[in-house]
Amino acid sequence: MTETVVSTRKPQPGVAVLVEPPGATTVPRRRQSSGGRLRALDGLRLVAALMVAAYHYGGRDGEVAEAWGTSPKVQFPTLHEYFAYGCLGVQVFFVISGFVICMSGWGRPLKSFFASRASRLLPAYWVAVVLVTAVFALPVVAYKAVSPSDALVNLTMLQMPLGVDRVLGVCWTLWAEIRFYALFALCVVLPGANRRRVIMFCGVWMLAAVMAENANMPLLDIVVMPEYAPFFIGGVGLYLVHLDRRDAYGWGIVAVSWLIGQHFAVQSLWHAPSADGFSYRSSLGIVAVVSFGFVAVAAIALGWLRWANWRWLTVAGALTYPFYLVHEHLGWVVIHALHRGLDLPSGVTFALTAASMLLLAWLLNHYVETPLTPRLRAMLTKAR
Repeated sequence: MTETVVSTRKPQPGVAVLVEPPGATTVPRRRQSSGGRLRALDGLRLVAALMVAAYHYGGRDGEVAEAWGTSPKVQFPTLHEYFAYGCLGVQVFFVISGFVICMSGWGRPLKSFFASRASRLLPAYWVAVVLVTAVFALPVVAYKAVSPSDALVNLTMLQMPLGVDRVLGVCWTLWAEIRFYALFALCVVLPGANRRRVIMFCGVWMLAAVMAENANMPLLDIVVMPEYAPFFIGGVGLYLVHLDRRDAYGWGIVAVSWLIGQHFAVQSLWHAPSADGFSYRSSLGIVAVVSFGFVAVAAIALGWLRWANWRWLTVAGALTYPFYLVHEHLGWVVIHALHRGLDLPSGVTFALTAASMLLLAWLLNHYVETPLTPRLRAMLTKAR
């Protein structure tokens, strides 16, 4: 969810072209009319981020209920039932990430792949951690700030395995992304990406994830991430389809990933109707949202959304990651100020909070990511 979305199916001047090692299975590449940036994928990333924001603002209880003054169930009597499905935006992100990371790692040496990932993730993340920590430390903000020691650990992105309090609530998804990057780097990028190796990677990882589900081995769960692996793997399979829509193995990977992914999503997010439960997500609704993620990325992979080539989608894609980082915790502060401080209606508060977080995301992208990302990438690429 954090990579520049550029199609590599048609080599461009100045872009390295993968030369596969002897004996490797090459990937047939079909001609495309437009090439270039997959702007529809940028738009889909923002849609997924807004889904998660809707969940955090109106689809759950917890600290956001303190910001509203009452449960979002009261603030949004009808919409809260739909907002509750917004948490599945994470699964949509993971499908996108599988597609983009396979595209990013294809034909790229390990050092370049690492530099690309680190430079894309870290600058905005570091600033977001500092910003949220500073805001929560203000006397007028009612939310508890993490300890200085824990805040420093958060800068490493390793707070989850260390059991340290999180500054950013959404950083658990970044921990999943990092593990995916590590698996893909070791198994595909390091030996050199080719179709056969990618297919083997998907098959072995899926089998390991299924076996880990009932193996009661915590370390194996951490490594193979059974609950989220099908979504990353499905995205990788869709990149194979992007390269060749007739690839039966690619379609097989996508189909199995969807079947197993919807199972894990229903298993973790469905509960029986209960008066005490904040929301009730039907199993059919969960399957529908998961299917939306797969179908949307498939439509982009097949070129069906090539017509969605508007420049503003590139901006939308650039805002997605910083928006995702800051929207939850700082959103609580804005909701409290607008709804309880200024007595604005719930709908207006919701819209203005999302808009203010998008504005902050633009500032982070313009003043942090744009100048720092290329510099950090260059430093890491040149480092011995």
